[in-house]
Amino acid sequence: MKALITGATGFLGGALARRLHSMSWDITASGRNAAKLNQLESEGIRALQLDLKEKAGMLEACKNQEIVFHCAAFPSPWGDFEKFYQANVIGTRNVVTACEANQIKRLVYVSTPSIYFDYKSRLNVKETDALPEPASNYSATKILAEEEVDKASANGLSVITIRPRGIFGPGDTVISPRLIPRLQSGRLPIIGDGQNAIDLTYIDNVVDALRLCAESPPNTLGKKYNISNGEPIKLWEMLQKICGELGFQSPKIKLSYTAAYTLASILEAAYLLIPTHPEPPLTRMAVNMVANSTTLDISAAKNELGYQPKVSMDEGFELFMQWWKNNH
Repeated sequence: MKALITGATGFLGGALARRLHSMSWDITASGRNAAKLNQLESEGIRALQLDLKEKAGMLEACKNQEIVFHCAAFPSPWGDFEKFYQANVIGTRNVVTACEANQIKRLVYVSTPSIYFDYKSRLNVKETDALPEPASNYSATKILAEEEVDKASANGLSVITIRPRGIFGPGDTVISPRLIPRLQSGRLPIIGDGQNAIDLTYIDNVVDALRLCAESPPNTLGKKYNISNGEPIKLWEMLQKICGELGFQSPKIKLSYTAAYTLASILEAAYLLIPTHPEPPLTRMAVNMVANSTTLDISAAKNELGYQPKVSMDEGFELFMQWWKNNH
């Protein structure tokens, strides 16, 4: 099977490229990070330096491909809307256009459950539940990107979308690099009551889901699927475990959700006055993520895709901690 993977220099895209390559797929891994592309090439994976905002390059990359996995995105909790729009919306539009022009058999799109965030707890969220107003530029542009995919589906392109929650594991470049240094510094207070439950997903399970999407039956096309480990955990208990494993002092100071949200709002307003708009030390999105409960209903993925998380939270946590200790 011939496949193009966008965002292959990222955490998920790279893991997918390596898995499919090990299964003898003919893979083209695209991304912008030259060093990571060189690493993929050293492992025998064809690599292509490509900016998705370049429509012509995307059209060329999709030639003679059968499947496209669109994993690329700009996932930051902070940044100018235009930067998110160019990466997440224009990039996705160019991917869709290239798939249509090259008669790609199937496009598998990686969206996000961040579009469910509503500054309050939400449990067992279904894919069909009404979406709230976007809580960030990231979620706003991912909704617009899904609309690009939906239009292509309506026009006949075979498309399937997943919304994986909180991907973690060895090689993580998004969650742990932000979170663990704050735990180490002792500057992360417990926000809220410390009892909030969240879903996470071990990296290998998300790769499994993407593989299932590539070969799923026709009745799954045009649909969106929540993906998680299906084992909600209490966030602050997990953070205490991380501190115990790494020898850090566990967070002790508590900050109410209202106080944290107010502080984040003030910081965001202040940092917007700085010409470069650097990321504040606390954002409203971050407060929402660490203080509220968010869990997903993954029954559709189980029943229609045959998705079954193979790596448990306990197993995934042990593998992640071993990797972090060895590499940091």
